[in-house]
Amino acid sequence: MTAAPGSVGRRLRRLRDDFDQSFAEPARSHDEEHLELLTIRAGGRPYAIKLSQSSGVHPDRPVTPLPGPLPALLGLAGFAGAVVPVYDLAALLGHPIADVPRWLVLAAGSPRLGLAFHELDGHVRAAVSDIIREAGENGGDDGGHGRGGTLRGLVDLPGGSRPIIDIPAMRTLVHGLAGHAQATDEEEAP
Repeated sequence: MTAAPGSVGRRLRRLRDDFDQSFAEPARSHDEEHLELLTIRAGGRPYAIKLSQSSGVHPDRPVTPLPGPLPALLGLAGFAGAVVPVYDLAALLGHPIADVPRWLVLAAGSPRLGLAFHELDGHVRAAVSDIIREAGENGGDDGGHGRGGTLRGLVDLPGGSRPIIDIPAMRTLVHGLAGHAQATDEEEAP
């Protein structure tokens, strides 16, 4: 059995048009009922990071040390021609600085920021219903469950609950520690 001569061409054009149209539409979540999370350990403690707030995870990335008064600042690392400051996530969360972190997550958004952590436990897909608390629900002064407002909720996972690190709040904390105002994506637009 063979297809009509024009039907394959029409089908290819339709597939090509559908493919091109998929890039013209805004990105949408595949599943509003689940969160994609990176499960990590910083300072020996378990945490989770929303994958939507990161733009990459890198093991053993070279970091050039910088002298300065901020013990959390590890130095600078290069990413696709850009120099990015790298901070020790454990130190930012108030944990003692032990050994040099092996992993680095590059924060999504601008200005660029690298956050180093000790162990990568894995990737999980958690139900939104497994979020125990979300930002602003605990009534605390910082609205982010401690650590300078950088923890936004807990996710209940099979291995136990993990605080969720809010990357935009972490960026704000870093800029406050560095003593300068944070530029936002909107302020940088021409």
